[in-house]
Amino acid sequence: MRRQAFTLIELLVVIAIIAVLAACIMPVFAQARSSTHRTACLSNLKQLGLAWAMYAGDNDEQAVPSYYPSHVGEVAWDFTSGSQPGLLNPYTKEKKLNQCPTFKGKSWGKLHTGYAYNATYIGGDYWESKTPSSLSQIQDVSGTALFADAGYGQPVMAHNYLRAPSDSLYIAGTVHFRHLGSANVAWADLHAKATNKGYQSLTPATGALSQGDEAYDLE
Repeated sequence: MRRQAFTLIELLVVIAIIAVLAACIMPVFAQARSSTHRTACLSNLKQLGLAWAMYAGDNDEQAVPSYYPSHVGEVAWDFTSGSQPGLLNPYTKEKKLNQCPTFKGKSWGKLHTGYAYNATYIGGDYWESKTPSSLSQIQDVSGTALFADAGYGQPVMAHNYLRAPSDSLYIAGTVHFRHLGSANVAWADLHAKATNKGYQSLTPATGALSQGDEAYDLE
């Protein structure tokens, strides 16, 4: 009996078909993976919002400070002296701050999660003599950003203090629209959602949540 086998041309045709199918399917897989990461990131921000509220509940309705210096170094909302637990760590799930799964930005010798806290209006700034706000001062709770996907520069680097456009440090305190052009944001009423509306853009991937300070201020 005559033995049946693929010819070289048939084999090349099959390989070409597989390559075309792979090229069509891979973007779908990549988008699905990005969507999964965005969902995980959104969950992290919701946890940060809840931790922020619990801290305030234990501290006379005062928002957690962005940072302050101490004998052990900088004590901040996320980390102390670069890598030790920060002020919100005791209130977070599993007692640690989870990092955005898609953020790979370099930092300044300090651990970063890819998220930043509203320092301009809520957390305050020690060196600018700006104290943290109280919960009663936040009038527009659904329109005041607490935490957001953060990064600045190109390539994007890490930071942990979110700055409003009027802030002199805004250039290093921008939002990072890293999830297919959108950014996750946790608001003062503790809801979290993605937004793809960027303003005052300094790079293709970074910018502000509003044209002015309206997404950051307390009113």
